Amino acid sequence: MNDLRKFSIRKVHEFLQQGKLSSEELVKDAFHHIEKYDTTIKAFLTLDKERAYAKAKKIDKKIAHGFELKSLEGIPYSAKDIFCTKDVRTTAGSKILEKFIPPYDATVIKRMNEAGAILIGKNNCDAFGFGSSTENSGYFTTTNPYDVERVPGGSSGGSAAAVAMGMGVCSVAEDTGGSIRQPSAFCNVSGIKVTYGRVSRYGAIEYGSSLDSVGHIARTIEDLALLLEHTAGYDEHDSTTLDKDVPRYTEEMKKSIDCIQIGIPKEYFPDDGIDNEVKQNVLEAAKIFEKLGCHLEEISLPHTKYAVSVNYLAGICEVSANLARYDGIRFGHRTEKSKDLFEQYTKSRSEGFEDEVKRRIMLGTYALSAGYFDAYYKKAMQVRSILKREMEEAFSRVDVILSPVAPTPPFKIGAHKGDPLSMWLEDVFTMTLNPTGCPGLALPSGFSKEGLPIGMQIYGPQFSEALLFRLGYHFQKETDYHMQKPDILNKNNS
Repeated sequence: MNDLRKFSIRKVHEFLQQGKLSSEELVKDAFHHIEKYDTTIKAFLTLDKERAYAKAKKIDKKIAHGFELKSLEGIPYSAKDIFCTKDVRTTAGSKILEKFIPPYDATVIKRMNEAGAILIGKNNCDAFGFGSSTENSGYFTTTNPYDVERVPGGSSGGSAAAVAMGMGVCSVAEDTGGSIRQPSAFCNVSGIKVTYGRVSRYGAIEYGSSLDSVGHIARTIEDLALLLEHTAGYDEHDSTTLDKDVPRYTEEMKKSIDCIQIGIPKEYFPDDGIDNEVKQNVLEAAKIFEKLGCHLEEISLPHTKYAVSVNYLAGICEVSANLARYDGIRFGHRTEKSKDLFEQYTKSRSEGFEDEVKRRIMLGTYALSAGYFDAYYKKAMQVRSILKREMEEAFSRVDVILSPVAPTPPFKIGAHKGDPLSMWLEDVFTMTLNPTGCPGLALPSGFSKEGLPIGMQIYGPQFSEALLFRLGYHFQKETDYHMQKPDILNKNNS
């Protein structure tokens, strides 16, 4: 078992239960990859080695005594650093929270831990989730395992890169406009952005409260289905969660996909504005679904061209309110010298917040100010309603919609330096889902001529995760793109 990447969580768990593998070996393997490669990849901000090994040893004792393990017990995982983790540093990728140690676990972390999974560390990300490349982290830029001169995507770039490199089996992440799906596509892994309210956001540091969705990144669809079985569901601490039964996703995914109607939106396959390799790759992937018994139908989503504007306006307006709490008084960075309270506020925030964070706070505050509220935020909410209605109408004709995740393969680090608008447009294909609350699944669909990962996304009506997993599961049974390791691993035979 030299390469644990080729096994699903379920299979690894079987090895554990049978005594063919120990939890300590699994944790050791994860930290071995971190120690060997993370000086280059830079996927982690904080490690929790001592507690991880201690938990692994307790689990191995259970195995030795013949006790039945929970279905995630002994599995090492990481978490995007926007989730509160009790007694483990949580920074949100920002210097303003550099020394913050939460007193409690986010609900999704609590549920992972209760299922027996072992947290090994916290992943780098764009500060507060503000970015598409992890270049906006307050600490350092994570690199892409398939080409270290390129970005891993964002804002959950550290999570995707860690999973791709075998630094843990999976990661808990978050998606406000593509932050799970885009890095998953760039790093050749799978990611699920769930229906709004399907997984609790309690204990997740807010970006845009009406847009944020907690989800997972893993190597396979099967793994995502298993993870969501444990983390989805109602939470009394989050009023946006619904008291709705959680399906057995791992059973549902095995059902036939024969006769499923897949919509191909022409606006996502334009003649320009998209890399031709990406366009052709995803259209070829669509043909594989057709071969598996699905029906393809061209559809139109004309208002999706406004999705980037709607998502960013809604997000930055909520940011200006959500980040007001970082005042240098209750927690977070506090300036050393100030002559009065006002100067303490301004200096603490100026010193602690990164440039992109400041940009979004200022734009959001402006858009909410008197005289501009109606022109910006109110108008964005009206268009958001149109987007949602348009999506609902599309799903009355087709079961799911298929599109590229990003308009290009992973881009070079620094490619958008000094041009934040061009960086925002990297999310042009992912932004539609969050304002509508619908779920989306990103999965590998092939590689460019340069060997760079390309990903597609499938999205459906609210609470259609089981259907998305079915399609993804059968696609991955038919293809092996998701099994192709980064060159950095192939060259080292690790």
